[in-house]
Amino acid sequence: MLISRMLRRLRTDFQLSILTLMGAIGVIGISPYAVYRLMEGNYLVGAADVVIVSSTIGAVLYAWRTGDTVKPGIAVSVIFSAASTLITIKLGINGLFWIYPLIIFNFFMVSPGKALLAMLLVVGTLCTYALSVPGTVFESHYQMVSFLVTSLMASIMSFIFAYRSYNQRDQLQLLAVLDPLTGARNRRAMNEELKIAASVQRRHGDSYAVLVMDLDHFKQINDQHGHLAGDQVLMDFVQLIKHSSRKEDRLFRFGGEEFLLLLPNTDLTSLRIAAEHLQRQVAEHLQGPGGPVSMSSGGAVLQRGEHWEAMLQRADSCLYQAKDSGRNRAVIDPREQS
Repeated sequence: MLISRMLRRLRTDFQLSILTLMGAIGVIGISPYAVYRLMEGNYLVGAADVVIVSSTIGAVLYAWRTGDTVKPGIAVSVIFSAASTLITIKLGINGLFWIYPLIIFNFFMVSPGKALLAMLLVVGTLCTYALSVPGTVFESHYQMVSFLVTSLMASIMSFIFAYRSYNQRDQLQLLAVLDPLTGARNRRAMNEELKIAASVQRRHGDSYAVLVMDLDHFKQINDQHGHLAGDQVLMDFVQLIKHSSRKEDRLFRFGGEEFLLLLPNTDLTSLRIAAEHLQRQVAEHLQGPGGPVSMSSGGAVLQRGEHWEAMLQRADSCLYQAKDSGRNRAVIDPREQS
């Protein structure tokens, strides 16, 4: 059971899986060297190896416990870079081989910009020390220049690859939670946000409310003017709602012409004011090919300890009351947060 939960978490959290994998490789690869060097009496380098291994284990455990992979990644990258620099200074040419795995490691652990900066500092430190104390790190200037060129080439190519990978992953994550037509968040994102809102409310007592909105007679727009005209109305509606609501409010599309607005820090009075404001904005400014387009809406405030689906059902029920009452109006569930 525990193993299956861990595997599921690794499958769903890319950065945690990378941190865990690279951490395991680092621990397995460096531990034998730490033991060997300590047994040989090379205590400084052996201690550096021990610091690398122990910090890696600590960072991975911290990431698993807290879910934060950014700070552990940065910490491990800094420790690995400093320790690798020290090891190379002590071992000379034999330590340089560890710089190339370090390049790859850093670009996996932290953002491309931070990884490139770390490698420039490592390479710059080694070359500066070699020029200050000739014969310690490199056997000749030619050897130093060769290392400088190859390490910088490897760092730059890794930077390009990592930068493109980060951008592509960000785009994929964004596409996974956005409605491709309107740019509003989709139903998957809505469910996650509502779960988080309910959790925050249970822990800290924060108030949340939702407003479910439905465009009136939208099917007639599609039937009479075509789906392209209907799509334009949906896009205009989303832009209007975003412009007319607060920055912290979250808009989701979870049906054809149905949308949900999640309003944090909102009580019953604030919800009613927001609903009336949005009703006016839509009625006055949303235009379709056949004239003005109105909306019906229903709202509810999340009750203490209430499941988010129950709040959504209450808001949806209010929406249908608004439709049955003639449309172009907002109906709000009268229950305050208890």
